[in-house]
Amino acid sequence: MQLKIKIVFAAALALVFLLGAVAKGVPPSDLKSVLDKLNASAANFQTVSADAEFDDITTSPIEDKDVFKGVVYYDRKGTALRMAAHFKEHNGKPSTKAYTYVGGVVKLHESGSNQVTSYPQAGKFESYFMLGFGASGKDLEAKWNITDRGSEVIDGVTTEKLDLVAKDPEVSKKLTSVTIWVDPDRAVSLKQIFTLNDSSSKVCFYKNLKLNKSLPGDAFTFKGDQ
Repeated sequence: MQLKIKIVFAAALALVFLLGAVAKGVPPSDLKSVLDKLNASAANFQTVSADAEFDDITTSPIEDKDVFKGVVYYDRKGTALRMAAHFKEHNGKPSTKAYTYVGGVVKLHESGSNQVTSYPQAGKFESYFMLGFGASGKDLEAKWNITDRGSEVIDGVTTEKLDLVAKDPEVSKKLTSVTIWVDPDRAVSLKQIFTLNDSSSKVCFYKNLKLNKSLPGDAFTFKGDQ
């Protein structure tokens, strides 16, 4: 009789946890299904533009938050990726800061000047630039250890929350983890959190996404660029 009571209690407890998960809208994890969807949608990915907000957050030694707002562009043809971020605001003030990634080179344009700084060795980090934008399930599996945290609705879109830890130990030294809220049906992210360390992170929000539309002719250039 005592064994039967224990079995009934265990079954009831399991049911409580299951109902709790359903109540929160988090379905059982099915990472393979998500990655398969990303494989299919990434094959059709060409371009995307979006309104973006990047929040640089520091909690130690002093709490600080830098907020950049602007627009981002992504363009992918075969294995060639281009991306750019053009900022209009920095902490509520006008900004012309921008950066591009084209041909394996990152170029940074500082606000209020014509100075452009180039980083030609950035090509080896291409998979991190495309993270959540045109990246297939195979792309993610190749570079990251992935944990599926279930679905979440952001701005009316059902996304899959994925926790990523870099497989490359050199990368994981500088980037503790990444969490993306990805729309598997479009191969785009609506939110990303890059955790650099215990006291520093970058949170990225994307809205008004326009997929596979023509991009502006100057999307991947800026004043002072050569």
